[in-house]
Amino acid sequence: MSRTYHIRTFGCQMNVHDSERLAGQLESAGYVAAEDGSAADLVVLNTCAVRENAENKLYGHLGHLRPRKQDRPGMQIAVGGCLAQKDRGEIVRRAPWVDVVFGTHNIGSLPTLLERARHNAEAQVEILESLETFPSTLPARRESAYSGWVSVSVGCNNTCTFCIVPSLRGKERDRRPGEVLAEVEALVAEGVLEVTLLGQNVNSYGVEFGDRLAFGKLLRSCGSIDGLERVRFTSPHPAAFTDDVIDAMAETPNVCHQLHMPLQSGSDRVLKDMRRSYRSSRFLSILDKVRAAMPDAAITTDIIVGFPGETEEDFQATLEVVRQARFSSAFTFQYSKRPGTPAAGMAGQVPKEVVQERYDRLVALQDEIAWQENKKLVGRTVELLVAAGEGRKDAETHRMSGRARDGRLVHFTPAGLAVDRAVRPGDVVETTVTYAAPHHLVADGDLLSHRRTRAGDNAEAGLRPTTNGVSLGLPSFGAPPPAPASVQGGCSL
Repeated sequence: MSRTYHIRTFGCQMNVHDSERLAGQLESAGYVAAEDGSAADLVVLNTCAVRENAENKLYGHLGHLRPRKQDRPGMQIAVGGCLAQKDRGEIVRRAPWVDVVFGTHNIGSLPTLLERARHNAEAQVEILESLETFPSTLPARRESAYSGWVSVSVGCNNTCTFCIVPSLRGKERDRRPGEVLAEVEALVAEGVLEVTLLGQNVNSYGVEFGDRLAFGKLLRSCGSIDGLERVRFTSPHPAAFTDDVIDAMAETPNVCHQLHMPLQSGSDRVLKDMRRSYRSSRFLSILDKVRAAMPDAAITTDIIVGFPGETEEDFQATLEVVRQARFSSAFTFQYSKRPGTPAAGMAGQVPKEVVQERYDRLVALQDEIAWQENKKLVGRTVELLVAAGEGRKDAETHRMSGRARDGRLVHFTPAGLAVDRAVRPGDVVETTVTYAAPHHLVADGDLLSHRRTRAGDNAEAGLRPTTNGVSLGLPSFGAPPPAPASVQGGCSL
């Protein structure tokens, strides 16, 4: 009988990408995905070491899993990702019921380590110091029938004082352009409409093979792939952002006019302490160039509040950049210490209550700006790629949700003469915005158009693409083998 698995992912898009590879390997080894809410023979926790309370979340989950494992002989627990890379054997010491610990550089080892743990009846901890196999050459089971993650690089060559990623992911490693495009083409061949190119600093792509214009060229090459309707990328670094990328975005029809550009701070003094190799004037000049080339561009950002030594004057500088930048949305974070980073030992740690008060002011300002910008879109026609699971209240409001080309979330009414049978995730619709809120738009009129897609067919049938690595041919769809009967009292993460 096939063993079932469940993967719980914490953290960034790169972890989501890695989890798809982990699922692909497990299915190649004969595992099948556990049905939602059912017990699983294997639980994999793919961890993050960057987000706040990462350790508490991990050990909290492991604590919940302990009695379930005791009640389920043969169940295994594996911990991978950035926190596993950092904490190594500490995880097994604190949670001896864990069977496998693996790092960011050897995600391809998971099936072997699981088998070894069963055979030896003891925990297996394997952490490598450098990349063993590029993740994108491994099998993958994709989470979406209509949108796919494609990694162009792993690792980071920067030394930001607040960030632990370089020590956990290693130096930047770039894939060859042909490999990236082959993976994109393979996904599109199975109906995927949208890809997001991933990298820790995606626009520094090409540094390993000596072509500083490689990322712009890659975007343009994506424009020649028939059937690829939307291309996004995340996250670029302002210091490495070049004009040729702006030109490629503006001149390549399927590249979305959406840019996530991390600011972190508007204070030049704080940026220097962060080792962010740009200043606020440089940051704003990039935004000016983007909007000159693409007036409809939606620009989002990351901002840290309360970095060590931040004064009220520094914070006011951040607020001023936010006012000038007019971000459509922002991911705002309260600074917290990350052991192993230079910032953790810096003088001038800002009191929690001061950080909270500044954070509240920043969120209020950004919400007001986002609301003003969104209200400008009322009455406009938007094209939406219909999404699954993005509208928490869709069932109550009888709406569905989708993403506009600029990345904005739109809740819409799937009704009107234009509807061709039912609207499904993966279909493409056009509608008119009727209401704006700070974090979303609403379109309550009849649809103007509805295009049923192959991605929608696959989503409706519950099919997801699986890839065997870019060098092994195109992905294929298929229903997983029948899952064994669920066991009461098992894990239901």
